Amino acid sequence: MSSVVSTATVRHLRGSAQKARLVIDMIRGKRVGEAQWILASTKKYAAAHIKKLLDSVVANAIDREPSINPDDLFVHTAFVNEGFRMKRVRPAPQGRAYRIQKRTCHITVKLGMEE
Repeated sequence: MSSVVSTATVRHLRGSAQKARLVIDMIRGKRVGEAQWILASTKKYAAAHIKKLLDSVVANAIDREPSINPDDLFVHTAFVNEGFRMKRVRPAPQGRAYRIQKRTCHITVKLGMEE
């Protein structure tokens, strides 16, 4: 059994939720050190932002409970929700206009500790 120690969320991150989920799925259930290594070696746009978020969650856990050892923490819950879409118009041939949707996402990471 494990309990959630700390939580952090990044909102309105540019990039689609589908692409961010590819990165989040790689770290779910992993220990913090292993997750940081995976994110550092992943060549995806979202990986850098998720690594920054993971560092923030670890800092939140240490701030909340100074006696906690970061090596004992693992990614308890991690999920990506779709954010708003910025709608833009792109000129097209013969006077038409194509609609462009610039997607955003919200990423939440929760750390747990083995009991």
